[in-house]
Amino acid sequence: MDYPWLHAPAAEVAATARTLLGWELAAGGVRIRLTEVEAYAGTGEDPASHAHRGPTPRTRVMFGPAGHAYTYFVFGMHWCLNIVCGRDGEAAAVLLRAGEVVDGAPAARARRGDVADRDLARGPARLAVALGVTASANGTCVLDGSGPLLLSPPTRPVAGTEVSAGPRVGVAAAHDVPWRFWITGDPTVSPYRRHVPRRRT
Repeated sequence: MDYPWLHAPAAEVAATARTLLGWELAAGGVRIRLTEVEAYAGTGEDPASHAHRGPTPRTRVMFGPAGHAYTYFVFGMHWCLNIVCGRDGEAAAVLLRAGEVVDGAPAARARRGDVADRDLARGPARLAVALGVTASANGTCVLDGSGPLLLSPPTRPVAGTEVSAGPRVGVAAAHDVPWRFWITGDPTVSPYRRHVPRRRT
């Protein structure tokens, strides 16, 4: 199944990100309800985006088609998971920052260890670990079941009044753009950490 809102122009990626709140994503025997996301636009529009300077071997997935996974490795130890959106040829993606495990908690805990339920997928790296996401998911479709991930509509829709917005976490540019969205008061939402530039010695 496809969803027209995933194909909105890259400039509307913030609205797409808000729409994803409450949607469910399944992989590796685990299903999560998305509670926190971040929007990233494309070439020349968003200096915090991986695709800001155009396509590279790493970022070409961000240029379409929409509804595919974009995974990348950070700090030499963690995978992060995004859903590509926008029109073909326009780069945009939504980083999945946190979720509530609604099914498959034992499988998530086997990957994450003995942690509280709210912490199983609280943070982008933890979310990827809970779902068993690695490089093999990169570029695969999340809409039709052909890949390891499957996105499905919410069983508990999120009203606009339940959504909060604020700056994105840890970005080195466009610090104050309010493109991080979360379900207000949800305990699985990750804590906010502003980017701190490294001092040169």
